Amino acid sequence: MRAVWRAARAAVRRRRLQTLVIALVTLTSTVAMVVALGLLDAASAPFDKAFGKQRGPHVVAAFDPDEVSDTQLAEAARRPGVEAAAGPYPQATVELPDGSMSFGLGNEITVVGRADPDGPVDRLDLWAGRWATRPGEVVLNRQSDWTPDDLGKRLPMPSGGPALTVVGFAFDLSRTADAWVAPEQIDALRPTATQMLFRFPDASSDGRLRAQLATVTEGLPADALTASRSYLTLKHQVSSSARAYTPYLMAFGILGIAVAVLIIGNVVSGAVISGFRHIGVLKALGFTPGQVVAVYLMMISVPAVAGCVLGTVLGNTLASFFFEFVFTGPDAGVFHGSVSVSAWVNAVTLLGMPAVCLLAALAPALRAHRMSAAQAISAGSAPRAGRALGIQRRLAGSRLPRSVSLGVGLPFARPGRSALTLAAVVLGVTTVTFATGLATTMDRFGNAGRDAYQVTVYASNVKNGKEILPKYGDRELQSLLAGLPDATGVTARASVDVRLAGSAHPVILEGRRGDRLQLDGVLTEGRWMHADGEIVAGSAFLRQNGVRVGDRVALEKGDRSERVLVVGEFMESNARVVVTDWPTLAALAPDAKPIAYHVELRDGTDPTAYARAARAADPGIGTDVRGSNSITQTIVGSATALTLMLALVASLGVFNTVVLNTRDRRRDLGMLKSIGMTPRQVTVMTVTSMAVLGAIGSLLGIPLGVAGYELVIPRMADAVDITLPAYMTDVWRAPALAALGLAGLVIAVLGAFVPARRAGRLTIAEVLRSE
Repeated sequence: MRAVWRAARAAVRRRRLQTLVIALVTLTSTVAMVVALGLLDAASAPFDKAFGKQRGPHVVAAFDPDEVSDTQLAEAARRPGVEAAAGPYPQATVELPDGSMSFGLGNEITVVGRADPDGPVDRLDLWAGRWATRPGEVVLNRQSDWTPDDLGKRLPMPSGGPALTVVGFAFDLSRTADAWVAPEQIDALRPTATQMLFRFPDASSDGRLRAQLATVTEGLPADALTASRSYLTLKHQVSSSARAYTPYLMAFGILGIAVAVLIIGNVVSGAVISGFRHIGVLKALGFTPGQVVAVYLMMISVPAVAGCVLGTVLGNTLASFFFEFVFTGPDAGVFHGSVSVSAWVNAVTLLGMPAVCLLAALAPALRAHRMSAAQAISAGSAPRAGRALGIQRRLAGSRLPRSVSLGVGLPFARPGRSALTLAAVVLGVTTVTFATGLATTMDRFGNAGRDAYQVTVYASNVKNGKEILPKYGDRELQSLLAGLPDATGVTARASVDVRLAGSAHPVILEGRRGDRLQLDGVLTEGRWMHADGEIVAGSAFLRQNGVRVGDRVALEKGDRSERVLVVGEFMESNARVVVTDWPTLAALAPDAKPIAYHVELRDGTDPTAYARAARAADPGIGTDVRGSNSITQTIVGSATALTLMLALVASLGVFNTVVLNTRDRRRDLGMLKSIGMTPRQVTVMTVTSMAVLGAIGSLLGIPLGVAGYELVIPRMADAVDITLPAYMTDVWRAPALAALGLAGLVIAVLGAFVPARRAGRLTIAEVLRSE
C-alpha cells in the first residue's frame, strides 16, 4: 500500500496542471451542486420549512372568556388527538389613537399577553431587543424595516391609557398577534378573548383540522369557540411570492446538478485515459493490475476531495447570501434565517461528489486493468487514424484555412470526451437562453406603468412619533401639487373596505380621481372605466371570486349597496383589490378622503427635488420617490448570478477537454510545428475544435432554453394569480435568437483559449523530450 501511495503522490505532484484542473473543476462543480440542491430543497416548500422551524400552530382558536375558563381550556388541550398546544393567552383588540406612531401595524391591532417567546407551539423569532417582561413594555410583530432608534419608542394606547415602550421586535410567521405584552399588562388593555394554539397529527386539509378541533372542543360550552383560523389559509397567502420563485429556482437547480455531474465525469475519465501510458509504465515496473487501479483512483481522489470540501464550504457561504437575497423580506413571506442549506445537502455533496469522481475514474481504470503493459503504453499515444483524420482529409480540399480544417476534425478523435463536453455546452446555452427570456420578461414586468407617476405624496406625515396632518384640504392639496414646477398630472387615491355580496372575501375598493385613473396598472383584458358604476378588477380577484369581465357584482358598505359592472382586468396579485372612479367610491363611502396623491413629472425632472418642494409647501404631507421593483431585481439578479456560475462551470469543462486533447496529441503538434505550422495557427486549430462543439451546442441548447422558458414563466404567473399580457412574454425575436446563437461559441472559446495558447507555445524540443 505504501508503494501505491508513493506512486499516487508522485503523480499528483508531477501532473500539477491536471491536479489543479481536477481540484478547480471539482470545487466549482461542488459549489454549483450545493447551490442547486439547496435551491431544490428550499424552493420545494419554503413556508413549510419556516413554519416547522417555528413550530407554528395548525389552528389558532379564540374563545370567549365569559363562556369557558382557562382551566377548562388547559384540560381540553391535554386530550388525545392534540400533538401540542400553547395557551391560554389573554387577547385584546386595541384601536390605536389618531396621531400614534403605529410602526406600520395599522389602526387596529391584536395584542396577546404572553410570558415568553418560546413554548411547545409558535416559537417566536425575537430578532431585535428583548421580550416584554414587565408592565409598560411591548414587543411588536415585525419582520424588517427598523432602526436601532425604534427600540425605546412609545406606542400610545387608547382612552388615555399609558403608552407602552417598544422593547423588542419579533417575527411570527403564523401571525397570531400584532404585539405581545407581559401577562401583568394585558388586563389593562381589557382582553375580550382567550387564544389557544394547537398542533394536530393530521394537518393535510381544512376538513381534517376542523374535525380534530371539534373533537378537542367537544366538552366545552357551545358558544365558547368564537373564531378559528387554519394555517393552510395563511400558507397560501404568505408563500405566494416565494411560490413565484420556486419554478425558476428549480429549473436552475436541475441544470446545475446536470452540468456539475457531466463536467466531473468528463474531467476525471479524461484524466485516467490520458494516463494510459503512465499505467503501462507502472505495470512494466511490477505493479499489479489492482495496484495500478488503486494508484489512479487515489491520484484522482486527492484533488477531488480537496476541491469537494472547499467547494462545500464556499457553496454554503454563497447559498446563504443567495437565500437571504431571495427568501427574506416582505416580498418573500419567509422570516430571516428560515431557509438555509439543509444538512442532507452537505452530506450528499461531500459523499456524492467524490463518489462521482471515483465512478468516472473506475471505468477507464478497469479498462487499463485488463491491458498488458505494452498495450497500455501504446494506448497512451495519440491516435494517428480514425474519424478525425478522415474528416480532416475531406476538408483539406475546401477553401478553409488549413488550421480550421484540421481543427474541425479534432473532436471526432475522442468522441466520448467530445460528447460529454458538448452536453455541458448545451446545458450552458440552455441556461443562458432561459435566463435571457426570464430577465426580459421580468424587466418588462418591473417597468410596466413606471411612467405613470414618479412621486407619491401621502396625506399625512410622521415626525418624532407624532402624526402631522396637511394644512390644506383635499382639493386644495391636489391643486397645490399640480401647480408645482414640472408636475404634468396628479391622481388622488382613496381606499375603503367593502364587501362583495355573496362572498366572504373582503374587498378593498380603490377610488381614483385625476389625470390617470389607470395609474401603473397594466390592462390584460377589457378596458378602463369610462363611466360611473364601472370597476376594473385585479387578476387574482377575478380568479378567487369566479368573476369574469362583463359580469355585474354588488358591493356593500354598511347599509349602502352598489351594483357595478366589471369592464376590465388588470395585472394585480392582491386578491382584494378592485379599482373604480371617485363618484362610484363616494356612493358607497361619502366621507372617504384620499390617502395619497400620485404625481407624474415632466421627462428629465428630478423626483427628489419635486418631493422636497412639496414638503416645503406643506409640512403635513409625506413623500415617497418611486424606486425599482424589488421582486424584479431579485429574480433578474439571482438568475444572472446562477447563469454566470453555470456558464463558468461549462467553460471549465471545455478548458479541461482542450488540456487533455493537447496532451494526447503532443506528437501530432510537434510534427505540425516541424513542417511549418505557426503558434497562431496551432491556437486557431485548437480553438476551432471547441468552437465546433460550441456552435452545435447553441443549435441544441436554444430550443431547450425556449422550452424551459415556456414551461416556467406561466407557472410563475399562476403562483401569484396574475395574468401576463402578451407583450411581456413575446421575447423570442430574431435579433435575440441570433445573439443567443453566440452563447455556445463564447462558452467554448473562453474555455479553450488559454490552453490553446499554451499548446501554440509548445516547442518541437519539448515534444521530442516527452517522447
